[in-house]
Amino acid sequence: MDRRNFLKAIALSGATLTTIKDAEAMSILTQSFQTTQAAKYDLVAVMGGEPEVMFRKAITEMGGMKNFINKGDKVCVKPNIGWDQPPEMGADTNPKLVAEIIKQCFDAGAREVVVFDHPCDEWRRCYTNSGIEAAAKAAGAKVVPAHQESYYKEVSVPKGKNLKSAKIHEAIVDSDKWINVPCLKNHGGAQLTISMKNYMGIVWDRGYFHAHDLQQCIADICAYEKRPVLNVVDAYRIMKTNGPRGKSPSDVVLAKGLFISQDIVAVDTAAANFFNQVREMPIEKVKHIANAQALGLGTMNLDSLKIKRIKI
Repeated sequence: MDRRNFLKAIALSGATLTTIKDAEAMSILTQSFQTTQAAKYDLVAVMGGEPEVMFRKAITEMGGMKNFINKGDKVCVKPNIGWDQPPEMGADTNPKLVAEIIKQCFDAGAREVVVFDHPCDEWRRCYTNSGIEAAAKAAGAKVVPAHQESYYKEVSVPKGKNLKSAKIHEAIVDSDKWINVPCLKNHGGAQLTISMKNYMGIVWDRGYFHAHDLQQCIADICAYEKRPVLNVVDAYRIMKTNGPRGKSPSDVVLAKGLFISQDIVAVDTAAANFFNQVREMPIEKVKHIANAQALGLGTMNLDSLKIKRIKI
């Protein structure tokens, strides 16, 4: 696939795509799509399909969901459900992706799957209008609220630099495994919302983060000892401006991408590079990614990883 055709493929017909910068050296997806014989990869990047189709391709290349979920596990799936917006706005994780992940958790033997987020807008409207509550319940998951402090449990974060403890939702604390399912979008404070920023939906006191160096606290909370078994970045629709809530459809580009990895630093690095194909966002500005690498939570050096790239 040459660069011209690749860039055409990520543009949204009918949407505003102001400029695509020359980020070829940065983006893992502008490289040739090569196939290898390995069954498992450090990171899989998929482009060009519907959310559920891309996930099926990605998880297969990661060795299948049974590599991550065991029979009898209680699993928490944590999407972004922070905003009272429809799926077309890209403010929340795509409901079709959430439903497919839940289905595959049950197929792998999970005894229960719980879904939640700590929304910024009124939680009932977020759960409903994002389409996630209906999709999750249809797939067999239990959808739980997160709007009261009583749902959260105090945990220690000894490796954190600015954040040494936090109250984390019981759905995470009490789970056997959890899967982090953010969407990729612009954010006024953190610059980008991806896997690490999605952690702010599992904590109670987000005000502390904003008062004590947001970029460092985002990295710190990711040092909580119960790490997600998978980080699945929904880049089907990318909110390129006016994030994290968005104002109009012109904020959104239909990019049809998905990234999956156990390495939260690597997957956010790859997703940030992909974001640069629709709007310039130097990764140096997304400081929590480098901060997390400094804490030993993963690597930004994608060249050191075994990566599978799939074009549908």
